[in-house]
Amino acid sequence: MQPFTLLIKPAGSDCNMDCKYCFYKDRAPEVGQGRQRMSDEVLEKLIGDYLNLRFPVAGFAWQGGEPMLMGLDFYEKVVELQKKYASPGQQISNALQTNAILLDEKWCRFLHDNNFLVGISIDGPKEFHDYYRIDHSGAGTFDKVTRAIETCKKYKVEFNVLILLNDKNAEYPDRLFDFFVENNIKYLQFIPCAELDRSTGKIADFSITPAQYGEFLCRIFDRWVDRGPAKLSIRDFESILSWCAAGKHTICTFDKQCSQYIVIEHTGDAFPCDFFVEPRRQLGNIFETPIEKLAGGSKKRTFARAKQNLCDKCLVCRHLAVCRGGCVKNRLGFEEHGGRESYFCESYKRFFDYAMPRFMQIAATVSAGSAVKTQPFL
Repeated sequence: MQPFTLLIKPAGSDCNMDCKYCFYKDRAPEVGQGRQRMSDEVLEKLIGDYLNLRFPVAGFAWQGGEPMLMGLDFYEKVVELQKKYASPGQQISNALQTNAILLDEKWCRFLHDNNFLVGISIDGPKEFHDYYRIDHSGAGTFDKVTRAIETCKKYKVEFNVLILLNDKNAEYPDRLFDFFVENNIKYLQFIPCAELDRSTGKIADFSITPAQYGEFLCRIFDRWVDRGPAKLSIRDFESILSWCAAGKHTICTFDKQCSQYIVIEHTGDAFPCDFFVEPRRQLGNIFETPIEKLAGGSKKRTFARAKQNLCDKCLVCRHLAVCRGGCVKNRLGFEEHGGRESYFCESYKRFFDYAMPRFMQIAATVSAGSAVKTQPFL
């Protein structure tokens, strides 16, 4: 079967922060709320069954909520079980996406020694980060996160940062760019925030507008080109360069169908995508259905292929080949049986019109693999 990776939520949606824009605040009670923890039984079943598929490369991405709430001993057990069940020559990768509040020297020593890639959420300078990313007492978390980043550097932990673009920070692309360059952070993921207010059915106030996102992408692109693509990695730009050079994206946002991974919750329940962890999308449970059947079954295939159900506007668009309608999460109100344009459709048109000629030039003048300073992203 075709290899797939795992996106695992060992603490479910449980988190030690109270971000105002968190999409898990409306999580269905059936999926899990409050304190959630993966048992040793679920962990061993998950790792053993997955590694026994003998994929040459086995990928584990630990996310949340906040996955570090499981404690360091949990991840020490993860590594032990991976060694126990790995086949000779099998390559295992671990990635951990975190808010970094608990990331101290002891954690960093472990993460470095066991080759974990760490993704750290930070929304830019203090005034932007602390506006939405607060703890349960209402205090900002910027100082704790930046201390954690410095500790990662000290212990040579590989890390990238994830920036959620919201109505506050998206207005200041230059300030964000300068902040990350000045702090010697070389691997960036910009994620546009677009959520519905469940009470009104309208776009939530903290979301960015399509116009904001289009302008942001164009300005960040200019700064990236001026600095030199080899000096700074931006996830979306890497993917577009890959498409220009080899006809293949490196992220599912612009791919023809949804990503080859499945989400495993703390209970062993499986879902097709991080943005669609809801009861009606459940694929099954690892104790009831073999994990390869969860990943390759008809329900997962139907969901993955539904990205190809494009609206008429997409089908006649000049950027269809590179865009493919964007992430289905941003086709607000998405259903598998019908096409719907992305909330960010006009953003992408603006950006691709502006940047594609230069992307093609960059791809033509650098050898494959050396266009940008690359690193796997979560």
